[in-house]
Amino acid sequence: MTSGTTPKGERRRQALVEAATALLVEGGFDAVRHRAVAERAGLPLASTTYYFGSLDELVTAAVEHHGRAELARGQQWLEELVTASRGPDTLIELVLNLLLGPESEHDAESVLVRYERLVATGRRPYLRPLTRALGAELRELLREILVRSGADVSPRRVEHLISLVDGAVVNALIEVDPDPRGAARGMLREALAP
Repeated sequence: MTSGTTPKGERRRQALVEAATALLVEGGFDAVRHRAVAERAGLPLASTTYYFGSLDELVTAAVEHHGRAELARGQQWLEELVTASRGPDTLIELVLNLLLGPESEHDAESVLVRYERLVATGRRPYLRPLTRALGAELRELLREILVRSGADVSPRRVEHLISLVDGAVVNALIEVDPDPRGAARGMLREALAP
């Protein structure tokens, strides 16, 4: 048994992943550096290279950790739909929560960092397979939420709704007083109107 597979080693590795994830969410890819991750985790600098073969490997672990946490949160919302009210406004908020994060965590800056991270993934080929896999799971989860809410949609329609949100968000982010969630909400309201 190596120290990386001991309970202490697993706790340290997990602390590094969580620290890298927090930095990624707060400041994007440029914020994830060996020293910053070690400091955030409260571990020695050498631990980052001990538990991860490269910075790319650490970034990949952080992206996966964050993506899985968001999918788990979305899955919980889906399970709660059995008894939840599913009016159009509730449905729109579910879609926005899934694509932009919960409103309680929302502000223009956090949405900007989220979209910067999505765009920057294109410059990191090592992340593309993971990003595609997480994206496919997100689309299926979104489709299931829509179907359970009475909006029986095709996978193509899901792509269309995501594109509407993305376009509204990007356009809103360049405004003087950006409200990306409000802009996306308006587009979804029109798109999902009966």
